[in-house]
Amino acid sequence: MTTAKTADFDVLIVGAGISGIGAAYHLKTFRPDTTFAVLEGRDSIGGTWSLHRYPGIRSDSDMPTFGYSFRPWTHRKAIADGHIILDYLQQTVDEFALGEHIRFGTKVSAANFDTTQGIWTVCTTDPVTGESTTLTSRFLFLGTGYYDYDEPFIPDFACRDDFGGQVVHPQQWPTGLDYTGKRVVVIGSGATAVTLIPAMADKTAHITMLQRSPSYVFSIPASDPVANVLNGILGHKRASRIIRRKNVALGRGLFKACQRWPRLMRTLLIGRVRMQVPKHFDVDTHFTPRYNPWEQRLAMVPNGDLFKTISAGKASVVTDRIDRFTKTGILLESGQELTADIIVTATGLNMAPFGKIQLSVDRRPVSLPDTTAYKAMMLSGVPNFAYAVGYTNIAWTLKVELVCEHFCRLLDYMDAHGHGTVVPVFDDPVMDRVPMMDMTSGYVQRAIAKFPRAGTSGPWTLRHAYEIDVARLRHGPVEDAALRFTPKKPALAVS
Repeated sequence: MTTAKTADFDVLIVGAGISGIGAAYHLKTFRPDTTFAVLEGRDSIGGTWSLHRYPGIRSDSDMPTFGYSFRPWTHRKAIADGHIILDYLQQTVDEFALGEHIRFGTKVSAANFDTTQGIWTVCTTDPVTGESTTLTSRFLFLGTGYYDYDEPFIPDFACRDDFGGQVVHPQQWPTGLDYTGKRVVVIGSGATAVTLIPAMADKTAHITMLQRSPSYVFSIPASDPVANVLNGILGHKRASRIIRRKNVALGRGLFKACQRWPRLMRTLLIGRVRMQVPKHFDVDTHFTPRYNPWEQRLAMVPNGDLFKTISAGKASVVTDRIDRFTKTGILLESGQELTADIIVTATGLNMAPFGKIQLSVDRRPVSLPDTTAYKAMMLSGVPNFAYAVGYTNIAWTLKVELVCEHFCRLLDYMDAHGHGTVVPVFDDPVMDRVPMMDMTSGYVQRAIAKFPRAGTSGPWTLRHAYEIDVARLRHGPVEDAALRFTPKKPALAVS
């Protein structure tokens, strides 16, 4: 007697954050006969939004576009607190009965594709018990983002152990940290730092943002009055399409303006800051970056809360370099010493490609830097594989949804034509290959060499441009000269 050897699932999705939940929805809705599971190494959904617990954590994109198109954002806040976003994700899981597909405590460490069988074998570990298991699937979809959830970036500050107070990193925020009446120094000038300052200022004795160099800080409304009116008149479902189109147009317009007219936009952005801080505040030193707008992400602040906190005298900004930590604070290269009870190292994140999962094909490890991204969602030489990494210059989820749509269309095409495997083949020896991200941010520059690269023409380009991806992923054909399809093979018989 023989039995057919088949995979446990059609698709294994890795990660139960906003990307993985989006992929699960699309498979369940548009391919109801597809079997799938979502593998999550932690004990809760949410990814970034359940990992980070620091004060004031919030979105830095407007929620009508950061949220899903299939489940309109209904909260009045367009820039939402982390717990509201987490509630939204949980409600999405509940509404579409996705929870039955999620396996918690299932951290993926490695995955191998067997070209003979056309099957992925995925190795997982329970982080608590250490128990190892393997699962198999025809396709592997990674919704792991690019954060290293285990190790944030913390510079090696001189004499750090001399400091007599507490040093914390936002990614590892201690539960119940009491900063009431304390002197706090936040090291950093990015999105996390500008979030922490106003969120903590009312309780601290004083809080200081210490930055080595300034970032562009852009004030946006916490609530969108146009969106709230449209929702009231049309209802959330009908209004959602209009609001999303408006916000996409505004976001893309701002980015393109910064690219086309950097000097003008620099003047406008800095001028907008001058209007929101005290008359004699040194904007040239503290809010005038050395780089052009959008060479790094803009740090968004809702309703100018950072500037209001500075204007009220609750917070200070110091631009200088750190010489070393002291027992009572931080000694700067200028000779000034900042006294502190708590130092927050909002010094950024580490990037890690694909959740640090070791991919291999026929037991040969995949060298990610040697691969080339196909349509910014697949990798050359890696069969039956897709990933979702969102935009850096507009809402993350806009890209994720396009990837999920195209992935479902790809599966439909393969089923209709009897294909079992698909692999992108990069066979242009003269095409230049470029980094997946061209931002000058420190976290990008430190790690981008570990990531796959992009090409410079055809489906190998990676532009972080929503309108281009709509044409390519939503409306463009699945069939492409760069894709190699192979027929489904008869099930292997096992005696």
